[in-house]
Amino acid sequence: MRVLGVDPGLTRCGLGVVDGRAGRRARLVAVDVVRTPADAGLEMRLLAVAEVIEAWLDRHAPDVLAVERVFSQQNVRTVMGTAQVSGVALLAAARRGVPVALHTPSEVKAAVTGDGRAGKEQVAAMVTRILDLPATPRPADASDALALAVCHLWRGSAPTAVAGHSGAPTAAQSAWAQAVAATRRR
Repeated sequence: MRVLGVDPGLTRCGLGVVDGRAGRRARLVAVDVVRTPADAGLEMRLLAVAEVIEAWLDRHAPDVLAVERVFSQQNVRTVMGTAQVSGVALLAAARRGVPVALHTPSEVKAAVTGDGRAGKEQVAAMVTRILDLPATPRPADASDALALAVCHLWRGSAPTAVAGHSGAPTAAQSAWAQAVAATRRR
């Protein structure tokens, strides 16, 4: 399965493509961050992000688009920009018939670190380790996009057949399952 992870943001939007299957190691295909200038008009910023996401969808032909689920924060401007970029990504995928999956930040953190409250540095370190990368993807938006893609790869598989493990679920797999269950209860 090929997953395009999108960490939506108006100033920086992370994009990461990962290949993998249940029970197999995930492999990095591509990673980048789309940047838009804060002094540009909103419509031009959204257009710039849309064009890059569309190009990635066409170039990498993912089986699914995994996007971070927007949640309420204190800063309304940040939430609005994130939601608008999410909408752009969802629309681009819908136009191409690419299925979309939304994952909460705690689901993603639990999937890759085993802790739904892990910090950005811990997520980045685990993404680097999981994908066997020579260096940590920077900025954090790049690591977050890859974490979304890895989370989705592991999401659809049985807990005992994730990331090359067999037998009982790992601590990360158990924490991921708990985060998913908690999200569904809300």
